[in-house]
Amino acid sequence: MVESMTKNIILDLDTGVDDALAIAYALGSPELKLIGITGTYGNVLMQTGMDNDLAILDLLGAPDVPVFPGIPHAQESDDFEVLEISKFIHGKDGVGEVDIKASDRKPEDTDAVDFMIESVKKYGDDLVIVATGPMTNLAAAIRKDPTFKDNANIVIMGGALVTPGNVNAWTEANISQDPEAANELFRSGAKVTMIGLDVTLQTLLTYKETQQWRDLGTQAGTFLADMTDFYIKAYETTAPHLGGCGLHDPLAVAVAVDPSLVTCLDINMKVDVEGPTRGRTIGDETRLNDPEKTMKVAVGVDVDRFLKEFMSRITSVAESK
Repeated sequence: MVESMTKNIILDLDTGVDDALAIAYALGSPELKLIGITGTYGNVLMQTGMDNDLAILDLLGAPDVPVFPGIPHAQESDDFEVLEISKFIHGKDGVGEVDIKASDRKPEDTDAVDFMIESVKKYGDDLVIVATGPMTNLAAAIRKDPTFKDNANIVIMGGALVTPGNVNAWTEANISQDPEAANELFRSGAKVTMIGLDVTLQTLLTYKETQQWRDLGTQAGTFLADMTDFYIKAYETTAPHLGGCGLHDPLAVAVAVDPSLVTCLDINMKVDVEGPTRGRTIGDETRLNDPEKTMKVAVGVDVDRFLKEFMSRITSVAESK
């Protein structure tokens, strides 16, 4: 039997600007089949994020991709409120306050956790889950099905190992939303590749690239350009030293396609959940000498090759819609 060259992918998103770009990257990658998006919270409320997912899928010509509702708040909280900084970076609607036609579709009745568990059972190694928000849904799947952690192949955008955080000196935003869930995932023994700020802040987009999408003259190209320009403008305030916006979530999808884009350390990780360093992603001293390393942490990235792939794949989607 000939093995398929196409890998199934689930995107677990809190759809703000870079999550939207991650959707476009997945749809522009012939190596991937996007079988579903699972909703979470963070950049926006979960319902807002799912509305964004459905609208973006419709706009980019993928109206058959289902969206599944996840857990709308951290596992040790009863609710969630969007931070003002998230509204500033992504816009109140999560997509740069750019008009996009609402979808007539609704999220599925099946919840995100069950969809993840059943998909891992169905596809095994032919599935990758890319999570670009809090790790709440993944931790819930680990608790619900003990086999999930042994069979899931996971790439996350989150954390920072050798670079300061973007919430405080040691904490990255996705991890900060639910440190307990991230710690549960990291220490579970699941196969996880961490794409953190160490590499994502080396991958920068500027107005020069977004103009290429606008010049396509398509509805999708204009939407992606206007949305991303909002994001770049926010970066000019929050991180003017960078000279562009970080391509956090698309890089995680790119690594799911081609792991050779990044250089990784094999290290068993944990997340601090107490004390002044709560939310810090760091090596787990209790498993330092464990011969089995279940996590990979990206510390280097082939910037030029990734940016070339990024522009090629997203432009291919935008130019025809």
